[in-house]
Amino acid sequence: QVLFRGMADDLPLLDWLKQRIWPFEAAHDDASLGASAELGLLEMMLAGTTTILDMGTVHGYDVVFEACRKAGMRVFGGKTMMDAGADVPRGLREATKASLREADRLDPAMAQLVGHLELLARRDFAGLKRICGVDDEDLAEMVAEIRRLDPKPGLRFGGSPIQPVVPDVYVRAGSDGGWVVELNSDVLPRVLVNQTYLATVSKAARAEPEKSYITDCLQTANWLTRSLEQRARTILKVATEIVRQQDGFLVQGVEHLRPLNLRTVADAIGMHESTVSRVTSNKYVATPRGVFEMKYFFTAAIAGTRGGDAHSAESVRHRIKQMIDGESAEDVLSDDAIVQKLREAGIDIARRTVAKYREGLRIPSSVERRREKTALAMARA
Repeated sequence: QVLFRGMADDLPLLDWLKQRIWPFEAAHDDASLGASAELGLLEMMLAGTTTILDMGTVHGYDVVFEACRKAGMRVFGGKTMMDAGADVPRGLREATKASLREADRLDPAMAQLVGHLELLARRDFAGLKRICGVDDEDLAEMVAEIRRLDPKPGLRFGGSPIQPVVPDVYVRAGSDGGWVVELNSDVLPRVLVNQTYLATVSKAARAEPEKSYITDCLQTANWLTRSLEQRARTILKVATEIVRQQDGFLVQGVEHLRPLNLRTVADAIGMHESTVSRVTSNKYVATPRGVFEMKYFFTAAIAGTRGGDAHSAESVRHRIKQMIDGESAEDVLSDDAIVQKLREAGIDIARRTVAKYREGLRIPSSVERRREKTALAMARA
């Protein structure tokens, strides 16, 4: 984060670099500097996911920092990029060290912690205490300080503003106890045939080729408007069937989300499965429970025990998260224990499926969770 000291918060990173590098190039009148080419490389990097502190694996890393060096950019410890001894971060570990050094917090214990970030990722707090030579309270403070750092400050610059999702369909409760499904007219394309203009050009047409051309254009325009109207009706029909199938979700929440596939909806409304797939792609529906992508309501089925009703994969993931969120340090659930609880609830699921869902939710293993909860409990004590 110290790499960008002195930079205006509202100025994109690339613009700021251009202001610094291009005047430098012009002042030195040295074609060998190649700042324009280096900025081109930087533009390509910023167009993707790479930031100035996340270039360790990117070809051309040194070239970009050479451009920064020429611009006289300040970097860690009050040095400039032109200093021969400047410390350039090359990855998460070095970036973390640099930020701590700038804050005058890189003492020997903290240096050991940064040197063993893999143990922190595994929540191996006992190992970290032994390596760093600190007690539970000191380790908790050190970990909290690490988590407050921003190892990729470049992500704050040059990004596009977040665009809110605009729903294509609105669902609201009806006065008769059912659901009202409506299209969002603001996002529908509006194409109309200008009848006044049509009358004007039709009067001016004398020759047969001219009249034929106007007729062809009118037919094309009418076909386009009919196609857009048909598309809108199809979206509404699919959304209405999804709402009918997922009434339990709308009333009681994700625990009651039913297994549903494209074929079921297609058969119910008399359309081809590919049409339903195309209509629901990148479409959003606003419900009393939030805004969801239409694809969210299509979820795989997990069999029930003893021949009971199937359960949706999304509702099972929600149950797993609820179980883990309710854990205590003394009662951390293993994947086997979660399987047992789910089977008691009538869900026939394999252990590897539970592990896959847990990892998809970015939830660590029971061993790592137990270490973290124990450390937090001791820190609060």
